[in-house]
Amino acid sequence: MLKFFFMIMFMNFFIFYKNIYWMVQNFIFLISGLFMLKISSSYYFCEISYYFGLDMLSYGLIFLSFWICGLMLMASENLVRNSNYLSLFLFMILFLLLMLMFTFSSMSMFMFYLFFESSLIPTLFLILGWGYQPERLQAGIYLLFYTLLASLPLLIGIFYIKNNDFTMNFVLLSYSKLYNLEFLYLCMVFAFLVKMPMFLVHLWLPKAHVEAPVSGSMILAGVLLKLGGYGLLRVFSFLQIMGMKFNFVWVSISLIGGVLVSLICLRQMDLKALIAYSSVAHMGIVLSGLMTMTYWGISGSYTLMIAHGLCSSGLFCLANISYERMGSRSLLINSGMLNFMPSLSLWWFLLCSGNMAAPPTLNLLGEISLLNSIVSWSWLTMISLAFLSFFSAGYTLYLFAYSQHGKVYAGVNFFSSGVIREYLLLMLHWLPLNLMIMKSNFCMLWI
Repeated sequence: MLKFFFMIMFMNFFIFYKNIYWMVQNFIFLISGLFMLKISSSYYFCEISYYFGLDMLSYGLIFLSFWICGLMLMASENLVRNSNYLSLFLFMILFLLLMLMFTFSSMSMFMFYLFFESSLIPTLFLILGWGYQPERLQAGIYLLFYTLLASLPLLIGIFYIKNNDFTMNFVLLSYSKLYNLEFLYLCMVFAFLVKMPMFLVHLWLPKAHVEAPVSGSMILAGVLLKLGGYGLLRVFSFLQIMGMKFNFVWVSISLIGGVLVSLICLRQMDLKALIAYSSVAHMGIVLSGLMTMTYWGISGSYTLMIAHGLCSSGLFCLANISYERMGSRSLLINSGMLNFMPSLSLWWFLLCSGNMAAPPTLNLLGEISLLNSIVSWSWLTMISLAFLSFFSAGYTLYLFAYSQHGKVYAGVNFFSSGVIREYLLLMLHWLPLNLMIMKSNFCMLWI
């Protein structure tokens, strides 16, 4: 692991050179290629140093972080043209990538907490520095306060566990079973529920997405929402007894919230707000499956986290491509794009079908596993799941049909084609999403 840490740390010196932007992006893809060779069939931690290690759960999420960060640079070409504090932008992305690597490979719970919170700082700077509108200040404050307030009890919970179990190592803690400590359970779980985000504590996410630049939206949807799921997967190894008592609360909120958020999606006029709310609905079903603590639930939630990271990030790229041409994210102005940019319509179709879990995407595998686990947990959940699946298809078709069909906005009287960089960017989102289902046993291997 150390070679990857050092490689990213020393890449920070690149930012002082001129015209180095694409070199940094190529190096990130090189690192992801090298990291791909590190794949191990070990279920337990390997590549162990004093504080850092890698298991199957970490591997997929670190690889996703590398991939999305490389694509973030590819999507942000406008910054290169405008030279808009380019060195600082590169530093933020490299710092964020380093923090995410540290977070996913930490073996100590305190180290995990430290880097989990540190990843918030570069995200906040991305929104504040390169966001579109003055409301980005309010969005940044929402993001900061929601996540920081919820994670303070987590710190207290970690110190409580250290005092009682004399360790903060995840491997050793998995043999510890904590009984009848309701307050501790709430402390440990709540920070991750906000980060997912669970319905009722989700308001920071649409605000942050709408105000963030395309790179900020990609990393938020692609990786930062997965921090919550990853944290829950780690802490439930020693909170199983408490989870069996109280998890029904979170499952109920998530499923009902998923249906309500799907209805909210159907009345959105902003492209990015619609995709952001759809992320909340998808994370609701991930959270429900994870909270059942069954084999299918945990494997399915992990699979859907990876799939959603690629699919949602790709949709944000598409929304940004339309925004760059039209100067607006409104569906009223972005209607009839089939006439204006016909070559992009295929990509809208492919990524929208991924968003509604159509075969052969990885989303389908994740959703089938989650439906299995949630219905086997309680047959009553079938009602919410039926509505959730139906409305999920509903708002995705609404997004596709409204943006691609209909009358073209009156101000548009010319034809536009995408550039090769944009097609490559979309291809690199879509290919892994559809190829990984061919090796679907890998997603279910770690448990």
